[in-house]
Amino acid sequence: MNKDLFSQDVYQPLASRMRPMDLESFAGQAHLVGEGKSLREAILAGQLHSMVFWGPPGVGKTTLAKIIAESVDAHLEAISAVLSGVKEIRTAVARAEEERDVRGRKTILFVDEVHRFNKSQQDAFLPYVEDGTVVLIGATTENPSFELNNALLSRCRVYVLRRLEAKDICQIINRALTNKEIGLGNKKLNIADDALQLLANAADGDARKALNLLEIASDLVEEDVEKNKINRAVLEEVLVTDTRRFDKGGEYFYDQISALHKAVRGSSPDAALYWFVRMIDGGCDPLYIARRVVRMASEDIGNADPRALSLALNAWDTQERLGSPEGELSIAQAIIYLASAPKSNAVYSAFNDALADVRKMPSYDVPLHLRNAPTKLMKELNYGAEYRYAHSEPGGFAPGENYFPPELQDKRYYFPTDRGLEQKIAEKLDYLKQLNESSQQQRYADQTNQDEES
Repeated sequence: MNKDLFSQDVYQPLASRMRPMDLESFAGQAHLVGEGKSLREAILAGQLHSMVFWGPPGVGKTTLAKIIAESVDAHLEAISAVLSGVKEIRTAVARAEEERDVRGRKTILFVDEVHRFNKSQQDAFLPYVEDGTVVLIGATTENPSFELNNALLSRCRVYVLRRLEAKDICQIINRALTNKEIGLGNKKLNIADDALQLLANAADGDARKALNLLEIASDLVEEDVEKNKINRAVLEEVLVTDTRRFDKGGEYFYDQISALHKAVRGSSPDAALYWFVRMIDGGCDPLYIARRVVRMASEDIGNADPRALSLALNAWDTQERLGSPEGELSIAQAIIYLASAPKSNAVYSAFNDALADVRKMPSYDVPLHLRNAPTKLMKELNYGAEYRYAHSEPGGFAPGENYFPPELQDKRYYFPTDRGLEQKIAEKLDYLKQLNESSQQQRYADQTNQDEES
């Protein structure tokens, strides 16, 4: 018998065969489809609305869309934004119109990786979503707020799907091992408790990954001395080249670097080290992290401990010179130091405030006394006149001298904290401020006496 693409005899991966067909066998996402939850009630009542499923891979976005279509007896049109364009959208809409006009059925248009469509492709959905030709269900691993057009997003309700917990993964694995029709039940396999937990953890919240790993492990069992037993040794062989989920440049990437930065800022060296290792374990370029650590040193520590910047730069240099794993250890050292150091964002705030003023204010002229006078003409124009050379003044400071344009005299941007070295800096600046004020008072008194004498 010739086998075609639609033959039941064509091989399907275990993850595809074990896809749940109803809400009762759907694992996880209890916050959405648990008893009494709004999405579950809407599905059971047949009240369809356009929606976007946002969540990591393997948590049930595609499966849930198929369950919804089956539950409400709707025609399902599925396309992938990776492989499709406006032409495929129009073809799907044409079939939806036929289902509506000829058979009286609603159509669910499921778009996987919907964030990969550009603006014009996303706009192509709008008229058909608006007039009810299709009910759109989009699936995305990226934040819809950043990746989807506002016009499309306003017509959809966003549901956030969470990574599956270990207990959910264990449930899925056990179901696959016992199901004789579409699972591995005919192999009469069993799995050791420690191996089950190892597999659930390695899946990292991804049901598809868990089933793929289970299927590979099931093929290796025949070589195991303990027949029909998936033990830890078998799984470790499967997992030897496995890596954790880490989407370079995607949502998880920015979530994890954000967590690392916030842990450093929050003075939690242990949490900071955890997120650093998570990123390295997932394949992140250590040099990217090294650059971000330099940023943390200036933004969150600054002059409270200037050594932090030097240590961060040294770690970056070590990574470039030695590579992994020696360089990663240096970055870890810098991260732990930064997380433990006194914190100050005074430099960061001062820089941003000064930048904001420069961008919104006129381009004030440099005062004459601060200008350089390398030529005779410039000297004749009083460039540099009355400038007081600080090194020639007592204490190396010229009290009362102004270094701002006159329009900004006495403007202040930098406010040192009372933490770390900045405490000493604050005391020094306060002392200099007092000298300036005394000098100004003396100048005022001298000017008053001069006016009275004249």
